[in-house]
Amino acid sequence: MFQMTETAIKVHDLFDTTLDQVGGIVTFEGRVRNDNHGRRVEKLEYEAFPEMAEAEGMKIIQEAKSKFAIESAYCVHRTGVLNIRDIAIWIVVYAKHREAAYRASEYIIDQVKTRVPIWKKEYYVDGQTDWVKCLACAAKGIPHHDHFHHIK
Repeated sequence: MFQMTETAIKVHDLFDTTLDQVGGIVTFEGRVRNDNHGRRVEKLEYEAFPEMAEAEGMKIIQEAKSKFAIESAYCVHRTGVLNIRDIAIWIVVYAKHREAAYRASEYIIDQVKTRVPIWKKEYYVDGQTDWVKCLACAAKGIPHHDHFHHIK
């Protein structure tokens, strides 16, 4: 399952305790940090098209299930304004064995960062803002987020 949410991610509410056959449970938390390449960050803002993001996210989860020997996987990603230390993305993968869970978790985060239409804006303590780390733009050699350069 893949979900976008505007509310704080409450990790303890998201674990599936009904899976008796799993021996490995791997989780990943992506948190807002106060520094990005030497620039002091005050907060982040994520924007997304939820329907498109969730559809692509579900494809990624299904791919992980077909590529790795996992029982289940779940990913939730925040939108809106997030403060330092807030969880921006949380992934849990359940598998009979740990190696599959680790590999699937890494696959999911890499694919989400590359394919899911989510945009990140950083707010810096010096008052500046910047759209950052857009992999689609980076692949085109554009150093900063530039999807909306044509809109006035």
